[in-house]
Amino acid sequence: MAENGVLGSVEEFLKQCEQSGDAAYSAFRSVLERLEDPNTRVQARIFLSDLQKRFVTKESCDKCFDAYHFRIEDIFLEQYEGYQGKKKLTMMVIPSIFVPEDWSFTFYEGINRHPDSIFKDRTVSELGCGNGWISIAIAEKWLPSKVYGLDINPRAVKVSWINLYLNALDEKGQLIYDSEKKTLLDRVEFHESDLLSYCRDNDIQLERIVGCIPQILNPNPDAMSKIITENASEEFLHSLSNYCALQGFVEDQFGLGLIARAVEEGIAVIKPMGIMIFNMGGRPGQAVCKRLFERRGFRVSKLWQTKIIQASDTDISALVEIEKNSPHRFEFFMGLSGDQPICARTASAYGKAGGQISHALSVYSCQLRQPNQVKIIFEFLKNGFQEVSSSLDLSFEDDSVADEKIPFLAYLASIMKPSSFFPYEPPAGSRRFRNLIAGFMKTYHHIPLKADNVVIFPTRTAAIENALRLFSPHLVVVDEHLTRHLPREWLTSLAIESTGTGDCPEDVITVIEAPRQSDLMIELIKKLKPQVVVTGIAHFESVTSSGFVHLLDTTRDIGARLFLDISDHFELSSLPSSNGVLKFLAGTTLPSHAAIICGLVKNQVYSDLEVAFVISEEEAIFKALSKTVELLEGHTALISQYYYGCLFHELLAFQLADRHPPAERKCEKVKSTKMIGFSSSAMTVLNNAELSIDEIKDASLIHMDVDQSFLPIPSPVKAAIFESFARQNMTESETDVTTSIKQFIRSNYGFPIDRSTEFIYEESSQALFNKMVLCCIQEGGTLCFPAGSNGNYVSAARFLKANVVTIPTKTDAGFKLTEEVLCGVLKTVKNPWVYVSGPTINPTGLVYSNKEMEKILITCSKFGARVVIDTSFSGLEFDYEGWGGWNLGDRLSELNSSGNPSFCVSLLGSLSLKMLGALRFGFLILNQSDLVGKFYSNPGLCKPHSTVRYAIKKLLGLIEQNAVDLLDPIGEQITNLRSRSKRLKETLENSGWNVLESCGGVSMVAKPSAYLNKTVKLKNFAEDESSPGTTTTCEVKLNDTNIRDTILKATGLSINSSSWTGIPGYCRFTIALEESEFNKALDCIAKFKILTLN
Repeated sequence: MAENGVLGSVEEFLKQCEQSGDAAYSAFRSVLERLEDPNTRVQARIFLSDLQKRFVTKESCDKCFDAYHFRIEDIFLEQYEGYQGKKKLTMMVIPSIFVPEDWSFTFYEGINRHPDSIFKDRTVSELGCGNGWISIAIAEKWLPSKVYGLDINPRAVKVSWINLYLNALDEKGQLIYDSEKKTLLDRVEFHESDLLSYCRDNDIQLERIVGCIPQILNPNPDAMSKIITENASEEFLHSLSNYCALQGFVEDQFGLGLIARAVEEGIAVIKPMGIMIFNMGGRPGQAVCKRLFERRGFRVSKLWQTKIIQASDTDISALVEIEKNSPHRFEFFMGLSGDQPICARTASAYGKAGGQISHALSVYSCQLRQPNQVKIIFEFLKNGFQEVSSSLDLSFEDDSVADEKIPFLAYLASIMKPSSFFPYEPPAGSRRFRNLIAGFMKTYHHIPLKADNVVIFPTRTAAIENALRLFSPHLVVVDEHLTRHLPREWLTSLAIESTGTGDCPEDVITVIEAPRQSDLMIELIKKLKPQVVVTGIAHFESVTSSGFVHLLDTTRDIGARLFLDISDHFELSSLPSSNGVLKFLAGTTLPSHAAIICGLVKNQVYSDLEVAFVISEEEAIFKALSKTVELLEGHTALISQYYYGCLFHELLAFQLADRHPPAERKCEKVKSTKMIGFSSSAMTVLNNAELSIDEIKDASLIHMDVDQSFLPIPSPVKAAIFESFARQNMTESETDVTTSIKQFIRSNYGFPIDRSTEFIYEESSQALFNKMVLCCIQEGGTLCFPAGSNGNYVSAARFLKANVVTIPTKTDAGFKLTEEVLCGVLKTVKNPWVYVSGPTINPTGLVYSNKEMEKILITCSKFGARVVIDTSFSGLEFDYEGWGGWNLGDRLSELNSSGNPSFCVSLLGSLSLKMLGALRFGFLILNQSDLVGKFYSNPGLCKPHSTVRYAIKKLLGLIEQNAVDLLDPIGEQITNLRSRSKRLKETLENSGWNVLESCGGVSMVAKPSAYLNKTVKLKNFAEDESSPGTTTTCEVKLNDTNIRDTILKATGLSINSSSWTGIPGYCRFTIALEESEFNKALDCIAKFKILTLN
């Protein structure tokens, strides 16, 4: 009879264990307490040796487990190839923890197939360690720096510690040292942890994560809601090892949810070159198992595979039910020798009939392909975007696709952090993006460009059309490959014969198609003497610069502008092929009469995602093109700029800074009396238009002059944007927004729709409006704007040379259209086109009621006017008395059937403000077939990318479902805007402004009554390099024309003056700024009062 001090005799111990499993656990916990105490450790270990000697055979061990609720036996490791450590491990188990079986032994076999260096000196964690034998075996064989054995079962953790002492001490209780003079106690720790929560909470970064996690679909997911304690029932604690509850992953349906969660938690704590190794039951099928890892950005290799008999107590009826309701088939085998898979239904029937069924068991090793970026992605997803994880697909057969898409998703995740918004960017394009383009040109092609040499456009076609409208040449020779999307009237004009006589009117542009081959192009140029040439370079001529030089010389000689397209030859690569044009520009400044056009479409993922840039080293051209793109296109979609910006950034990130920066160079001025300049009418508009102001030197501006929301983007919007890029292989139905748009306009405006209705989509509603202006011009119409309309729209119409008439509005009517005044104007106008902003009016922020809009439409129908209702600035109406939305369906149906046949109403809109500035999506709804034909005669639309359409459809679906996740944040933002409107009104009135209170939207107007004719002193900083920093003071007498510039120079606040609003004396302020910026804006208004009135 063995005696062991305070532990008593073995017989007494066994008598306690015999009572129940809980009693046995309590007895062993007392043993552990003595093992943990250095003073009693030796005695406790000797006691365990004596206890094990009582049950030396397998039969006696089995009886011990049945009678005394524990088992101590040896696991022999010498059978595993290459094993050089101890030949066996001594292990104890109790009923409430997972007993080592084929799952764990197969897992260890798989681990053994790794080279010895896999764990040496590494930090390792084992998930679901059970009784700890694999953690101890890893430490014993491979000498890792540290192994953390983790298990959610608190009893398993206690038993693991006992097993650690069993193997760290010999039978006499003495420490066993390895070849590095360390013990297992130095290398192994066990902790209670829900998967990797212990490592995450303690900021432990791991180099290896291993997990032998059985995967069986839990028939009772509610079971996991119980509180997990070591005093829970043995049955429940054992179930923790055998089942996993629903984890909120798409893999749940295959019983793989727990591993999916383990993998995603592992991404957060694993080091960049770390490796995860998991055991995977093959029931869901090998493809499903591999995809679990691959879609999360892992490279996967199968280390080992075998078959094991399906446990007889495992109920697979849930798998049968899944097969019944889906096309998926699980994978089982008949016995161990069967090699043809059978489905769960067949396996269930075979098993119930007495047959043995088996399934594959595989060990997978996986490593993140782009660890830092994938970590950023999952860090973003875990903050409230779990649903998006189900759509995430980072599996790519082509590495080049992965190298492009994963960094972009990481960048997108980083900019859409909590409370984030898309920042203001100048119309010329994101400064970061332009800097990246310039940096790429400098680094890879040795062309010393700056951001101010680059202007961004939505597409190459838009760049060409914008440039031609800016110069308005009578005759243009265009490469035949570049004419497809130009206006039809330019390609069919018969005015060519009059170009040499000087009789051709300025607004007629004639385009002649020409072959791309340079000698033929040059021959045509010499004969026709066009004012502008737009061409590319043939592939066989692109390697050298001779063709480009010849074009430069020829166009210079005849006084023609040259726009050279290099899109087909521009490569986003770290080893770009030779490009003759860029080779020339590396050594020679681009002449002032030439510009380079490049459309970026050569990405690996999205063939239809385009953005373009124009390069000019002539400052005047840069400024004029920047203003033109603002009027005609608005702003190029930031998402497109971000995408290609990521590609440029990845190519520049590993490059060292140039230690020998190139010398500054100035653009060569081409002196030619024949050289065409900017169109006089275009320059008149650009000079008079009140456009965006870019950042000024040494100061940042506060923009209360842009129709953009800088409010926090709601989480559902972020999720939709991210998911649209995370998805692969989206179907056409998932990106078809028409049904959703129909429902949206019916719900909000009651606008009539029939089978002949045409739905047209564009990146911006401004570009759609400009196409409608061209339709008006084609019809010989007169565009009628109410005084108090969007200033950019009015300027764009004038730029396009439309016949524009202003409809007077009155102060007492809130500058809204009234029947009387409208009727008076329409009587005098031929072919009237009436523009109406509503329900929310930009710029005043007032709202047309349904009744008011019906009266306007009735008046327009009497005169056969074409009406364009612009809803782009609507959707954020405040909840005020009298506003109940629009329902124009019945009235429009009545007017269309009984009114003037030329009368029609087109609905223009944008979801940008509704989605709070995160997405650019414009739509136009046309109900008259002849107008549809005219619209499409002006092609070149910058259609929203498929990712944008996907996100918009998803969000409109949430609105239709009245999803509080989206509607509540939008409601909060409307409340915020209403509060801001009141705060701004109060600040302005306290500062001497007369304010027109707004009722919705993001803008309001006010008159600086107290400031007119007042004098303010301003400081001017000297720009003379000989005396930098010196200042002079000048006095400015305030009036309607200089109030904007004066406020800007005095305070850094940018607003719109009356020249933009069209309302004499009234300035516009936008209020959807970032919170701190809005507060600064209010301070600027107060500051200007002090400077001026005090």
